[in-house]
Amino acid sequence: MSSRNKDLVRRGSELKPTVHVGKDGITEGLIEEIRRQIKDHELIKIKLLPSAEFDRNEAAQELAERSDTKVVEVRGNTVVLCNKRLIQ
Repeated sequence: MSSRNKDLVRRGSELKPTVHVGKDGITEGLIEEIRRQIKDHELIKIKLLPSAEFDRNEAAQELAERSDTKVVEVRGNTVVLCNKRLIQ
């Protein structure tokens, strides 16, 4: 893992989740909110609630693909995403 990636993981661990994925799953409204927050903050943490019944790694990949971001880390029920330009 590069020092840049380690820095992003460290920064992500300090964040509080600002997006929550629940029983409605990954909706277009959720994706738009992720895009807006990434534009404002470049790095966000997403909480996958127990009512969201899907594989967390698959959910992280889908969130990243649909919001045009990169997965920094998946830990427990949280996903950290960042702006693509932060990871080359």
